[in-house]
Amino acid sequence: MALGAVAVFGEACAWAIEDEIQVYIDDIDAPGEYGLETHINTTPRGRKTPDYPGDVAPYRGVRITPEFSRGFSPTLEGGLYLPTTTDAEGKVYVSGAKLRLKWLPVHDEEKGGWYFGSNHELSWVGREFSESHRGYELRVIAGYRARGWLVGANAIIDWGLSPGHRGSPETTLAYKAMHDVMPGIALGAEYYTDTGTLANRLPRDLQGRTLYLTADVERGDWSLNFGVGHGLTPATDNWTIKAIVGHSFR
Repeated sequence: MALGAVAVFGEACAWAIEDEIQVYIDDIDAPGEYGLETHINTTPRGRKTPDYPGDVAPYRGVRITPEFSRGFSPTLEGGLYLPTTTDAEGKVYVSGAKLRLKWLPVHDEEKGGWYFGSNHELSWVGREFSESHRGYELRVIAGYRARGWLVGANAIIDWGLSPGHRGSPETTLAYKAMHDVMPGIALGAEYYTDTGTLANRLPRDLQGRTLYLTADVERGDWSLNFGVGHGLTPATDNWTIKAIVGHSFR
């Protein structure tokens, strides 16, 4: 049954390299403020074979992606990603760029409460990052911030825009729950599940499901998100380590 499911869904759901492992919450650059986030992740134990021709298997690879951002208004922020990766032998791949626009009309990071918005991303990347050279991602952002707590969820829909890859979009759900343990330090968890496509939901054993134990640290203009993730299904990389180092400036 599993082999049959792979035959039906495999081409549509070949997972791209995860250059950004992040749940978007209620943070946004202030108007005129600039930001630099460096996304770093590696897979000590995981998939060793390519999913498609040109794919770089994640096993022992290191993904480093700088992201530059700027706030345009209290509810609007733009960003630019420059993804890179290395394979298990240390060969470096620098491939393309991603542009994004984050819209967060409902949020109050100081007072807390509900937040809601969306993120829109256009990508032009090589086959080592995605089977489709061009792509568009819609990410719906929602959550709640209370005294000492934050919970959030993202619904991610990813369309391939290159010829031959314009079928049903891939879908991912991401969740985050954090609790402050001392000023500027929060501990919690993040959970990511790749469910297949809008037209064809994968059987559970073939879905990518990863649970991360995470820590968020904020010190002035600097921030750190660190997590250790474990795959929960046979289709998921066994262990992944990730970090996001951020700095804000004017």
